[in-house]
Amino acid sequence: MPVVALALVVAALAAPVKPQVVWKPIPYGPARKAEMAHYAEIHYGVHRWRLKPRVIVEHFTATTSFQPVWNAFAANAPDPELGQLPGTCAHFVIDRDGTIYQLVPLTVMCRHTVGLNDVAIGIEHVGTSDAEILHDPAQIRASLGLTAWLMRRFHIALRNVIGHNESLTSPFHKELYAPWRRQTHGDWRKADMDVYRARLASLLRR
Repeated sequence: MPVVALALVVAALAAPVKPQVVWKPIPYGPARKAEMAHYAEIHYGVHRWRLKPRVIVEHFTATTSFQPVWNAFAANAPDPELGQLPGTCAHFVIDRDGTIYQLVPLTVMCRHTVGLNDVAIGIEHVGTSDAEILHDPAQIRASLGLTAWLMRRFHIALRNVIGHNESLTSPFHKELYAPWRRQTHGDWRKADMDVYRARLASLLRR
């Protein structure tokens, strides 16, 4: 076998395998895409709804089950501060048993992280704290596997896998609406993300 072909085979074998994903889409038709493009123009200066992934943001849902999360994202309710649409959503939700649900195609922006929605894939974890998720074997195994696969698929560096609480530290962060330029959230703080990234790095080495 030629050296180049052999190298391609080795690289393919070494790449993380796509985990099993359950497709459970929320309504995201032309109207919601138009809302997302309008939102992106206001907040990022780009009129588009298509996602260009550069970052992966980890979240937790602050719920104990999956269905209320899906319902909230599907409802497409305007945000309470500015009344803007679209409503919040994330690309993936990982349930307590490790089931990975995909709600939105990876070609489409989701509104999950202020300042990063135009470049970030959002992963929600059913749970109420970082520690709860880190100590749930099925859930954290699924999370690491999904994140590793996404990193390789979109050539995303480990340093660009961040927690929601770390959003302001991302070099990709951009927010044109001044009152939101320092806005972040409490889920997945740096100390817990350091643990997560260490486990992720170990998985990628294996």
